[in-house]
Amino acid sequence: MLEQILADMYIEPELLAELNEEQKQILFFKMREEQVRRWKEKEALLEKEQSLEKKSKKANEKSVKWLLGSDSDVWVWVMGEHLQDKTYDQICDDIMAERARQQAQREAEEIRKRNEEELVKRFSNALSLEPQIDSSLDSWKKKAIEEEQARLTEAAEQKRTELELKMKEEEERRRHEEELKRLEEERTQQIYMDLKEVQQTVQKREDKEWQESLRKSKAADVRRRSIAKQARDDHKRHSLKAVEHGRVAAMSKAFGGGKPLPPKPKPRNNIQRGHVTGSKSGLQRTLSTSTREVIIRWFKEEQIPLRAGYEKHTERLAPWFHGIISREEAEDLLSSKGQGSFLIRVSEKIMGYVLSYRCQDSFKHFLIDASEDSYCFLGVEQLVHSTLSDLVEYHKVEPITMMGREQLLEPCGQTGNCLDYFDLFQ
Repeated sequence: MLEQILADMYIEPELLAELNEEQKQILFFKMREEQVRRWKEKEALLEKEQSLEKKSKKANEKSVKWLLGSDSDVWVWVMGEHLQDKTYDQICDDIMAERARQQAQREAEEIRKRNEEELVKRFSNALSLEPQIDSSLDSWKKKAIEEEQARLTEAAEQKRTELELKMKEEEERRRHEEELKRLEEERTQQIYMDLKEVQQTVQKREDKEWQESLRKSKAADVRRRSIAKQARDDHKRHSLKAVEHGRVAAMSKAFGGGKPLPPKPKPRNNIQRGHVTGSKSGLQRTLSTSTREVIIRWFKEEQIPLRAGYEKHTERLAPWFHGIISREEAEDLLSSKGQGSFLIRVSEKIMGYVLSYRCQDSFKHFLIDASEDSYCFLGVEQLVHSTLSDLVEYHKVEPITMMGREQLLEPCGQTGNCLDYFDLFQ
């Protein structure tokens, strides 16, 4: 059944409804696996076709070739692995230092512009005031001495005064520039330390989050290893039990022989059970509009000869066996029972069975594959049983799933006088 689903990449809604969550996850995983396999086949075929096309192209056509390393693989350079490469901390420090230097330069440029404006304004005012003083002085001297030497002396004095002002201005600029460089260096160091402090704060927070994430990841790894180990142990134990089960069956057949199959049973009477033999076409989903009639016919023609639903080594139907009932009806029957109660019902939608199980606060339903003259739960690496009774007896000891630890403890039988499997045997 699983092979057919994977071949069609489609599952009927009726069949999907009969699967529990774990069986659905297994099925979806297998379908995804099949999708990936088909995609890889398609990609390999496409790559082969492309390589053939490339060979057929002209030799002078432009192309790109990857540089290969000593291992004949594409040459790759990983930053930080070369001897001359800087470490991550050094790169971060360089970036922060450059940012601090640029910001300090911007601040220093603004201060420099303001100082230049103040110097120009101050010395221009001094030059404008000097001629006024000289002019008043010249007026006074003209009244006292009207000689040409006085004008020359005045001009020389004014020139000397301008030269002194220019020298003072240059000295003032030089002094301001030195002070500005000193402030720029101090500011650069201050900004760098601030950025470093911010980085350390963020790194501490990130390290704390990373440590917490690492702790959770390690805990999850421990859980996964534990689950994997338990799964390996369970699989090994199942395999040993299967081998033992096969040896016991072979010895019983060799020394005890098998009973002939009794005639077709009648409802409401004791029904004999014989050895499991015969063959059938396998579990199928009916597409007929009269689904119930088709499933009843399938049960009578293929399952009754296999003595499906009978207790082992007895002549009566097992108390856990039920006819074609719905999921809701099964849950109603199990609702008054305790945890571990179960029943096996004939599916109302497919040609197969469903094991309904009572959990502590909910219900679970497991689809049973009845193909190939055997019975097993739908899934991967499930143990195959020759009869439904063998499946029940096995899972009275071994859990159905590793996670759920479902063990079959108490069968849920019929209620009232009406038997829900009556129409299967009439």
